[in-house]
Amino acid sequence: MKSFDDRPQLPLGTTDQNPLTVSQLTGQLKGLVEESFPGMWIAGEVSNFSRPQSGHCYFTLKDDQAQIRAVMWRGSATRLDFQMTDGLELVCFGRLDVYAPRGSYQLVVDRAHPQGVGALELALRQLRDKLAAEGLFDAERKRPLPKFPRRIGFVTSPTGAAIRDFLEVLRRRWAGIEVIVIPARVQGDGAAAEIAAGINAANRIEPPLDVLVVGRGGGSLEDLWCFNEEPVVRAIAASRIPTISAVGHEIDVSLSDLVADVRALTPSEAAERVVPSSEEVIARLTRTGDRLHGTVRRMVQMQKQRLEMLARRRPFAHPHSHVEDRVRLADELDARARRGIQNLLTTRSHRLANLAGKLESLSPLGVLSRGYSVTQDARTDKVIRSAKQVKPSQLLRTRLEEGEVLSVVQEVIE
Repeated sequence: MKSFDDRPQLPLGTTDQNPLTVSQLTGQLKGLVEESFPGMWIAGEVSNFSRPQSGHCYFTLKDDQAQIRAVMWRGSATRLDFQMTDGLELVCFGRLDVYAPRGSYQLVVDRAHPQGVGALELALRQLRDKLAAEGLFDAERKRPLPKFPRRIGFVTSPTGAAIRDFLEVLRRRWAGIEVIVIPARVQGDGAAAEIAAGINAANRIEPPLDVLVVGRGGGSLEDLWCFNEEPVVRAIAASRIPTISAVGHEIDVSLSDLVADVRALTPSEAAERVVPSSEEVIARLTRTGDRLHGTVRRMVQMQKQRLEMLARRRPFAHPHSHVEDRVRLADELDARARRGIQNLLTTRSHRLANLAGKLESLSPLGVLSRGYSVTQDARTDKVIRSAKQVKPSQLLRTRLEEGEVLSVVQEVIE
């Protein structure tokens, strides 16, 4: 006969005597789920996305009929080439995990990429929209290149074909230009940081550069990706020097092309854009000189004809005749003035004679010539008109036609 302790043990949870704890049940589910779904690809739409300070990404992956909570730990999230946002269609690789504290399951995502679009393309699109919203690509920010630069900087690999092509075209088009190469990696990890540092260094060069070129030769999208990275774009936007983006690809447009003042399809075209052709300038100067010479010749001819016309006019053809005319006029005016003065004097003389005759007829002296005399007080010259004006012994002067008579009054008879 077996004892009670020798009875076979029943599995936990089969009776009310040996129930499972919640932790035990959750642990069994966790082991079963993780063993049954070790890793899988799942497609769905992102919603309820959040990324706290910890750097972990929490979101819900859903379709039109179901949803599942998902998490991407910071180590995996830092490897994403795009910005995860709500509404983004993703294809995620991960494993199911049971979160014991809540008794829920979730998808732990290790890798993800956008559905229907590459991660690089999405990252490029997101960054382009962000920088465009800040106005970095606005046409109003674009600056013209100087017509005849003297010092040019080029941020590129010093051993690449880009700088050789650039210098060759530059030498052929316009000799004597000083080119300063700022070395930087243009491909791979760390290239964007070196290019941005090179742009910043170019802006500190003294004396200042006239133009700055940033670029490299052709390559795949991945090879040229550093010219789409935010540090490079912001360094070009902050450059005080007019900048040319010369990334060697003709089909795709990089963000460096959008933010630069001028875009060149290749480094060779950048050289053509940055300096004029010496042959074209010489030809243009020759044409301008010919036009200027023709213009001056025509102006001289016109002025010559004008001088000839002036020379044929009477004042220039017979200069003395003008003086003679003025002398003759002066003589005529002098004679006219003399006659006028003589006539005036004659008229005034006749008038004066008439007035003198009238005055003479009224003068007392004229009366004396007819036998009359004028008696005056000898001391006061007062004319004596009445006997009442004289007294005995008074001295009188009598004026006759010829001479005067002084007399003393002896008797006054009134």
